[in-house]
Amino acid sequence: MSEIYTLIEHRQGEIRDISFELLSCGRKLAEKTNSNLTALILGHNTENLVGKIKSQAHRILVIDSEVFKDYNSESYQLALSDIIKKANPFITLMGHTAFGMDLCPALATQLEIPFTTDCLDIDVVDNKITVTRQVYDGKLNAKIAVRDNPSYLFTVRAGCFLAEESDLKTEIANIDTSVTEPDYRKFVEYIETPAGDVDITKSDVVIGIGRGIKEQENLAMVEEFADAIGGVVACSRPIVDADWLPKDRQVGSSGKTIKPKLYIAVGISGAFQHVSGMKGAETIIAINKDPNAPIFNEADYGIADDLFKVVPVLKEKVMELK
Repeated sequence: MSEIYTLIEHRQGEIRDISFELLSCGRKLAEKTNSNLTALILGHNTENLVGKIKSQAHRILVIDSEVFKDYNSESYQLALSDIIKKANPFITLMGHTAFGMDLCPALATQLEIPFTTDCLDIDVVDNKITVTRQVYDGKLNAKIAVRDNPSYLFTVRAGCFLAEESDLKTEIANIDTSVTEPDYRKFVEYIETPAGDVDITKSDVVIGIGRGIKEQENLAMVEEFADAIGGVVACSRPIVDADWLPKDRQVGSSGKTIKPKLYIAVGISGAFQHVSGMKGAETIIAINKDPNAPIFNEADYGIADDLFKVVPVLKEKVMELK
């Protein structure tokens, strides 16, 4: 069986977190299929990028060219289609990100290979592939058997695999390319979202609030609890839509992905769009008066009670312990 390929996503000289998760996924699949994992890096002045993933794949293929300094799906497609055609890897993995969603459909169409998007898990048993995807707005996880084919392309949702370390002996190979930047689509610039007063991605403790807090005035109660426990307040999309908190506090598929040591979901039902952004937390505690709320399926600990009773008591207990 041929190799497992993983495309390394990077931006402005930094590897994105999803790439380390994909490498973990790729190693798992390589072990199951008794094959090797190859990481693909397309970039410019790539020594730093290569160094950060060395030992995490059996082989790293590098295309170092100024054309790939910044992401351009047209250039990437031209280079990757040539590589995949020649190597015919069993599985090629990319992140289900703006990057992957832009690139993968056109690449799969050009190569005429099966393409499954937004996978939560990928498994191989007796050379048969199954993928897990969410259906019915995240209410169910569906395990789907993929039709037999020599090669497959998958995008994987962020936060579904732990970015684990490895100590593989890595071979590094450089590939020459004749790809040039297309005249009809050129990279112009990155425009960063203005930084807010709080960076929820850097905090070890995050208190997430949802529509269960009912009114904006009740934010103060949660903020006091967050101060007591040494955390920051984040939220689900309805809170941002109501203009109760800024967009940079939103957790989820249309917000930020966070991996704190502790995440406390307060009045959050647990829609998959939100869960995708916080399921990587080390410990998850859910507070919701509905014992059947989906958030309890993700929680390590749950409190099925009125948050307006629970949160003040928790704050008092924390202050007592201090």
